[in-house]
Amino acid sequence: MQTIKAAAADFLTHNRVAVTGVSRKSQGHGANVVYQRLRQRGYDVFAVNPNADKVEGDTCYPDLRSIPGGVDWVVIGTKPESADAAMHECADLGIKQVWMHRGPGAGSVSTPATVYGREHGITVIAGGCPCMFDPTADPGHKAMRFVFTLMGNVPRQV
Repeated sequence: MQTIKAAAADFLTHNRVAVTGVSRKSQGHGANVVYQRLRQRGYDVFAVNPNADKVEGDTCYPDLRSIPGGVDWVVIGTKPESADAAMHECADLGIKQVWMHRGPGAGSVSTPATVYGREHGITVIAGGCPCMFDPTADPGHKAMRFVFTLMGNVPRQV
């Protein structure tokens, strides 16, 4: 096991990332916040939503398999019940790093998806948000990381 900080640092060194669950209406959607922040920080980020052609003005892909050239890691920003399918797709595609987004509520974390991913050699961060860690962090997200770690929504170990 490694600390969340070490795992997050490793994830954030890889440039090509997909964010599942981005919405056509960005207001109030955590996946869209992550997508926007990663894009602003210079990541080569791809939106995934089977019900959208465009998100945030960018091409949106129906699934991970459709992304030209693949990705290094994935942020799952869907409902937990959709995380299993995304994790299975990651395993099928050989993606070895997956972050299931979680803020104040249940977020996207799914225990079966976490177990499946780890059984298939995937490093899974089950909670928290990439925006809580440098180089993508801002003061608000750093404060949330502190509070949500105390609440158990951000794991201490991965």
